[in-house]
Amino acid sequence: MTTNNDNRPVTMGDWMITLLILAIPIVNIFMVFYWAFTTSTNPSKRAYCQAILMFFLIAAGFLAVAAIINAVAKLT
Repeated sequence: MTTNNDNRPVTMGDWMITLLILAIPIVNIFMVFYWAFTTSTNPSKRAYCQAILMFFLIAAGFLAVAAIINAVAKLT
């Protein structure tokens, strides 16, 4: 397996394919994790996928806090 871990920019065509794959349900989850944590992925694409995961974690945290507040409000 060859590594493509150089600093060449990701081409527009590569970004279009990336965004097309990320638009496919279920597949997008696996591909975001794959691209975020493999060293063979281009550094800019890897950083983009890591940012997507970070936003997801932040949104999940807000959702959890909102659910807890809602559950406590219904108990009182």
